[in-house]
Amino acid sequence: MVFNQGFLVKNDRFSLTDEKIYYLFGWLVPGTDLTAELGGKPVPAEVIQLTDNVDERYGGCETKVIFRFEETLPPGKRLKVWSDGETGKKLCFTIRTAGLEEKRRGVRYYIDEYTVNRKDGFFRVQGWAAAREPVCVEVFGKDGKKLTDRVERYKRYDTVELFDEYPVDPDNGFNIELRPVPEGPVRVRLRTSEDTVVLTYPTDEAHVQVRKAGHLLGKARDAFLYNGMSALAAKTWNKLFNPAMRTVNYADWIGKHLPSERMLQAQRREPPVPAPLISIVVPCYRTPDKYLRELADSVKKQSYANWELILSDGSGPDSPISGLLDELEASDARIRTVRHGERLRIAENTNAAIREAKGEWIMFCDHDDLLVPSALYETAKAAAVHPEAELIYTDEDKIGTGDKLMQPNLKPDYDPDFLCSVNYICHLTSVRRELLERTGLLDPAFDGAQDYDFILRCTEQTDGIVHIPKILYHWRFFEGSTAANPESKLYAFEAGKRAIEAHYRRKNWPATVENGEFPGIYRTIWHWEEEPLVSVLIPNKDHIADLRKCLDSLDRCSDYPNIEIIIIENNSTEEETFAGYRELTDRDPRIRVITYEGGFNYSAINNFGVREAKGDYLLLLNNDTEFISDAVREMLGFCMRPDVGAVGARLYYGDDTIQHAGAIIGWGGVAGHAFVNQKRGVSGYQHRIICQQDYSAVTAACMMVRASVFREAGGFTEELAVAFNDIDLCMKIREKGYLIVYNPYAELYHYESKSRGLENTPEKKSRFGKELKYFEKKWPDILRDGDPYYNPNLSMITQDFSLKRS
Repeated sequence: MVFNQGFLVKNDRFSLTDEKIYYLFGWLVPGTDLTAELGGKPVPAEVIQLTDNVDERYGGCETKVIFRFEETLPPGKRLKVWSDGETGKKLCFTIRTAGLEEKRRGVRYYIDEYTVNRKDGFFRVQGWAAAREPVCVEVFGKDGKKLTDRVERYKRYDTVELFDEYPVDPDNGFNIELRPVPEGPVRVRLRTSEDTVVLTYPTDEAHVQVRKAGHLLGKARDAFLYNGMSALAAKTWNKLFNPAMRTVNYADWIGKHLPSERMLQAQRREPPVPAPLISIVVPCYRTPDKYLRELADSVKKQSYANWELILSDGSGPDSPISGLLDELEASDARIRTVRHGERLRIAENTNAAIREAKGEWIMFCDHDDLLVPSALYETAKAAAVHPEAELIYTDEDKIGTGDKLMQPNLKPDYDPDFLCSVNYICHLTSVRRELLERTGLLDPAFDGAQDYDFILRCTEQTDGIVHIPKILYHWRFFEGSTAANPESKLYAFEAGKRAIEAHYRRKNWPATVENGEFPGIYRTIWHWEEEPLVSVLIPNKDHIADLRKCLDSLDRCSDYPNIEIIIIENNSTEEETFAGYRELTDRDPRIRVITYEGGFNYSAINNFGVREAKGDYLLLLNNDTEFISDAVREMLGFCMRPDVGAVGARLYYGDDTIQHAGAIIGWGGVAGHAFVNQKRGVSGYQHRIICQQDYSAVTAACMMVRASVFREAGGFTEELAVAFNDIDLCMKIREKGYLIVYNPYAELYHYESKSRGLENTPEKKSRFGKELKYFEKKWPDILRDGDPYYNPNLSMITQDFSLKRS
């Protein structure tokens, strides 16, 4: 972005409550004045600076500009906005009156993406739509057939914050994806009771390219008007003629994220300081010449020069790769080989290479895979930036037939519970020699999962675990490989299960491990001897039928014996509710009803309930939930672990789509639930829907918290009466050093906010805005730096863990 016009507009809109008021939002350089004219006549502009902070990307402060127009605008005219600052007077925004009238419509919308990708076979439209009531988003094919089941809705808090004068529906985001690409145009209808907008998207190549070219030329025109010829070149020429910009798929994405030759040359000139020797250890076993040669070539092409490659041949006395090893050893003094007179299994073969290694860092690599040219440089750089690091791992992908790169594995930062569900760390892993000496070599008892066992043992010996969120390793994917045929190494998955159980034994945690839904996925079952009291806390206002349904499902699905149930009554008005309370307490002595007499404040209500609770563990529960599994026992198993502070569940909407599978900080501007609207039964990216793992936060619609941790963290923040209080609580718990666990085997329906109602009043909207600002001010670091349990290369717009679109 070339910023030299003084005021950079990011969006514009009319007010939802007054059609005469028009807003511009953007970044204004300090000391810059704004003037405007409509059809050549001056127009008053009220400039409101929203923050004092200067955004370094744009050199300006967030600013809102307010215009007040008549009900009817003069046809054929333009609104022009000028900035006047140190760089002189410049045109910074312009729009025709016809465009202004269009923006006055009842439905406001913005399209973030429109893609027709015939190569990968999909059509996608993504954006948001907002109005004074929830907007219905519908999609129709060529024959007029409605395809509403293809519409995914999700929360967009950035849009909620944009409409600060009216409480728009938070679920205003939408994503439409059709596979295969439909023949004929696709129509998207945005509908309310007062307005309907129909958007038509062609799918034939000619119309797509014409539309795309028109859109880009329009942006080029604006860039030329506002920023001059350099912006025209940057914003139009590259996008029109750079093939990498035409479609969004992994081949294009990885092409932009692999290091350029210029970058590699710079890395060769300036290696990290210190620049340790990295020993790459490779166990070889009858490796095809092509693959072993390509591996060696990928090492020799590294931009970091201080390495040695140790090739240990466990093929036996009749080794078919002996001649190739001689050739490779002669090709570079940094390549050394270890020969054996007998066949070795993988752990022993790898250990033989480790014993010959001289490096400060030991890097593990398979005999038929490839390193990205910057892999060693990035590892050495991470070691220099993080001197405490003792284990470093990277992202990876697969390389298939025709050297096609696919299936990117974009990982979270260190997640001990995810690691006990699947060996997500895998490639590329490097360990400091001191850690290896404390941990010991690979254990042949776990052959097939020897790396899994080794990584688990390493994590027990160090806190210095660093993740490099870059694809630095290509895992070979070919017919017969483990990557292509996981069932071919079932013994390895049994070894993986034993490795996790051994890890738990070393930590003195009573657990057994079962195979999950897919090979290489594991489930932990806890076997604590104690059965502590669990206090189930349920705020309630009327809706007695929902409450009764929730409690009946708890009785039906849970056999955990030691619970108390506290219903926190808050301003119910229906006699049926109080009769229901009497019926519930009469039939079940575990149930108590306590009364919170203040207005609705979710945080204060639950804090009040906790003060009345006797349990060592608290199950915070919404009254509009229904148990599917024994969630009490499932969640308690993790919550009793000393390093865990809170546990969340897998929640479904009533239509059997995901409502919650963990929460990511930063989605929609603040936070959002993972995999929203994914169908029940799917496993999601990296199988994360079905894996026990850690997150930065989980929803309090069903959250178990250790009572002592709840109090240590200070309970719920009562300034957050409705929004973000559960996210804030989780952040405070993590700040105290505890983990937040998501357990997918604790399953419930959540029928979503029946007892509170919609954010449909100015008072509620004002409150929401204050809570949003409170959260942003309290937790700026994670909002700025990103959620450690979410890879920075993944989208911050959609909640399906798709690639970030750049």
